[in-house]
Amino acid sequence: MRSVVVCESWFGNTERVARVVADELARHGEATIVSVSEEIEGLEDVDLLVVGAPTHVHGMSSSISRKSAIEQAGTRGVEPGPGARGWFESLPDDLHGRAAAFDTRIEKSAMLTGSAAKGIAKRLRQHGLELVAEPESFFVLDSGGPLKEGELERAAYWAEDLVASVVELAGTASPR
Repeated sequence: MRSVVVCESWFGNTERVARVVADELARHGEATIVSVSEEIEGLEDVDLLVVGAPTHVHGMSSSISRKSAIEQAGTRGVEPGPGARGWFESLPDDLHGRAAAFDTRIEKSAMLTGSAAKGIAKRLRQHGLELVAEPESFFVLDSGGPLKEGELERAAYWAEDLVASVVELAGTASPR
């Protein structure tokens, strides 16, 4: 199974989750992790595309919220880049295959915090991909982190569930 995990991360929390997911997916084939600011080729040949980003102002980051995150992280002068929202704008509309979405956010009701994962899932579907799981949130204790205890373990289990879903949808005994 060939997987690509794409993430946007300012404080490292979303990237930590993405790395655990990619490591787990690598147990079942080739898995690559890339940032939304990197160019990605060959998405047409991917069995599973996983996209994750932090929740900013109730959803996916914007240029304004990314600039604020840079300042909050104390990394002024860093270019905010395209973020997940901009990355989606660079994708072709006719992708095929399977996908999953996750975010990192404060552990409160999604009605209060919003969820970047829901926006990611919507855009994955708009680009022609089939979701293999409901959008997932992994929780941080504060906007800058750290991750809540147990979240990385939960991310590994989630990745295992993604593999099982891809295998089931493919109708095969094991992923390629």
